[in-house]
Amino acid sequence: MASLPVAAILPELLAALDNSNRVILHAPPGAGKTTWIPLQLLNASWLQGRRILMLEPRRLATRNAARYMARSLGEPVGQTVGYRVRLDNRVGAATRIEVVTEGILTRMLQDDPGLEQIGCILFDEFHERSLPADLGLALSLEVQELLREDLRILVMSATPDVARLHQVLGRATPVIHSQGRAFPVETHYLNHPLRDFDPQTLARELSQIARHESGSLLCFLPGRAEIERTQRALQQQPLPADIMICPLYGGLSVARQEQAIAAPEAGLRKLVLATSIAESSLTIDGVRVVIDTGLSRIPRFNPRTGMSGLTTVAVSKASAEQRRGRAGRQQAGSCYRLWSRERHQGLCEHSDAEINQADLSGLALDLARWGTPVGELLWIDQPPAAAYAQAQALLQQLQALDKSGKITATGTSMLQLGGSPRLAHLMIKARELNMSRLGCDLAALISEMHTLAPHQRNIDLISLLEDWSSLPGQLRELSRRWQQQLNTSPGTRNLNDCGPLLAFAFPDRIAQRRREGSWNYRLRNGRGATFRQHHALCHSPWLVVAELGDQTPDARIDLAAPISLEQIQRHFGDQLDHHTSVQFDESLDKVRACRQTRLGKLLLDESDINPPPDELGAQALLAQIRRKGLSWLQWPLQVQQLCNRIMLLQRHDAGQNWPDSDEAALLASLEQWLLPYCQNIRSARQLRALDYHSMLLNRLPWELQQRLATWAPTHLDVPSGSRIGIDYSDPEQPVLAVRLQELFGLATTPTLAEGRVPLLLHLLSPARRPIQVTQDLAGFWRTTYHDVCKDLKGRYPKHYWPTDPLTAQATSRTKKAMQTGSK
Repeated sequence: MASLPVAAILPELLAALDNSNRVILHAPPGAGKTTWIPLQLLNASWLQGRRILMLEPRRLATRNAARYMARSLGEPVGQTVGYRVRLDNRVGAATRIEVVTEGILTRMLQDDPGLEQIGCILFDEFHERSLPADLGLALSLEVQELLREDLRILVMSATPDVARLHQVLGRATPVIHSQGRAFPVETHYLNHPLRDFDPQTLARELSQIARHESGSLLCFLPGRAEIERTQRALQQQPLPADIMICPLYGGLSVARQEQAIAAPEAGLRKLVLATSIAESSLTIDGVRVVIDTGLSRIPRFNPRTGMSGLTTVAVSKASAEQRRGRAGRQQAGSCYRLWSRERHQGLCEHSDAEINQADLSGLALDLARWGTPVGELLWIDQPPAAAYAQAQALLQQLQALDKSGKITATGTSMLQLGGSPRLAHLMIKARELNMSRLGCDLAALISEMHTLAPHQRNIDLISLLEDWSSLPGQLRELSRRWQQQLNTSPGTRNLNDCGPLLAFAFPDRIAQRRREGSWNYRLRNGRGATFRQHHALCHSPWLVVAELGDQTPDARIDLAAPISLEQIQRHFGDQLDHHTSVQFDESLDKVRACRQTRLGKLLLDESDINPPPDELGAQALLAQIRRKGLSWLQWPLQVQQLCNRIMLLQRHDAGQNWPDSDEAALLASLEQWLLPYCQNIRSARQLRALDYHSMLLNRLPWELQQRLATWAPTHLDVPSGSRIGIDYSDPEQPVLAVRLQELFGLATTPTLAEGRVPLLLHLLSPARRPIQVTQDLAGFWRTTYHDVCKDLKGRYPKHYWPTDPLTAQATSRTKKAMQTGSK
């Protein structure tokens, strides 16, 4: 053991812990930090007989680290060295080193914030930055600052982000660097692109490497599905006869996991197909070759949808280095990376912390009990505000937090029960309804769904529970443990109650079928969910969805149970929203009022109200106008002309209080000028029949009405005696379209607003066709008229075309009519 690389830095490490209560240890894979360092700290004077607590990210690593240390002491596990994981506790009164999974530290801190029996906390493999590790470190630092200055915190990692750690632990925190790994590892790049997983390509590479290399092999894959596909692909490859294939992932039984990491039988080699479970704190006997696909599967929470999903991503450089180190634990080894050397340079330095991409409901519940506001703790990465707020909202739905964010009695019970907040709430409600066994079975099944073999999987939770006795024993054991914690009778086990119980865990995922025969559902939060292929559950009008897959655009329903409308009303009656809805129904072209019962975005029931209430009906009309715009009212041209006349004077007669009359202003002030006229009006036809000209004109005082008539008149008297309408379609430039002959004798352009706004003249032929557009009538007479006149004389010989238009008589008649005096 003393030959381990980490042994060389032991004096420096012990000195640092003597003088500082926070230390960082950087020790590459295979250096011996996990299984040797804790044993060397047992006799430290500052420990004063207290225990050492070491955190591991995974249950498999926790058990094996404890067993290795106990074996090196010649003792069974549970004496000097013990461990604690879910459903397995090997800790005794004499235990001095306790190896635990990371979440257990938070439970210990909640029960005993002073950690009086603990002298040192070792955060092993901290580079993985799991959510429980980040929370555990934040709480431990606060305990250290407020209660236990003598508590030592040692952060250990093969690839630590020292700069980030120093920001939280303090820049004076000592950093101890160990020498390299125990044995050298030669790295090869195979130049395959990092893309969608291809089991055939991987199987060919594994076959070639197994024939070329000696010793056992460890291949890293993203998940269980890829492991199973690779196993099938390897059956078509010429593997050496001495190779035995062993899968290794979290869903395997403990016995099969231990089989994968144990030394192979004499004369055999192993090819271990593993997820990131084998990435750190674990030595697989006999492995000297690592094959890395460069892919990892991680959970990601989307605050926009309120859902979590598994995503396959490229590993970081730090993770790739961890995986590479597995080949040099016991002898010199080789690492084959499927990607290129150039692609490796583009990888991220470190994996993103789980806190940045996880569901934070468990963290929020822990902090609610702890009592310190999230912003006052020391975090390497502050929990994202949107995800944290969404977690608190969910906990309020689960009755774990009150409206002020304080933990409730239900929330405290949920923490004591353990598991996720959703499943804990399910079991507590099951106890209240005398359904404890069914609730615990259901919670265990959802919690351990990943352990089921492919042939055991089913979207329908009821079908899975019907085959309960054939499911893995660890599910039944977990259910029994939870039933013991609930300390109540098993109660009834009617599988028809699965839906309501599931809804207590997933109240936001109660789902309503969009229409009969559809595979598409709408969730309580308004998001969409769908079956990718037909399933018997498609016939259920209502579902509760426990697991959702990829979202493109609707999330895939992967696990669900039916629920009835009656069950929703019975169990969630206090969350139903009863209100009167009054809206304009475009299919009926009138206002429709109804009483509605809703659960979030889901409509449970509605009934019409006739007639609609006056005030709400009028408001619905105004809302429809705002949605559609004033053109929807189909009002006459003179109404728009009136508005434009007012807008013209608003610009050119600023001394007066002309009201805003553009569309935006009128829409914004509907309550002032239109609402008083909407009583007893419910249809578009009635609305369009109103006298909008009088309404808008009556907004003006009498004096402004008179001023409007003279400064911006609707018509203009021209020299011929005709009264011509002015076109105000463009309030910036009013237009007078008039036949040229009717302006004979008029020397200058007519104006509005006391001469401030010249009219744009559209001069027309006798047939009312455009001849000229001008604002300079005097210039037209002087420069253009004579050329125009020659053309008009030829086209309209019966009409009067004088040489001097300024002295000629204006007329709208022909020459003959002028002579006879007829029209």
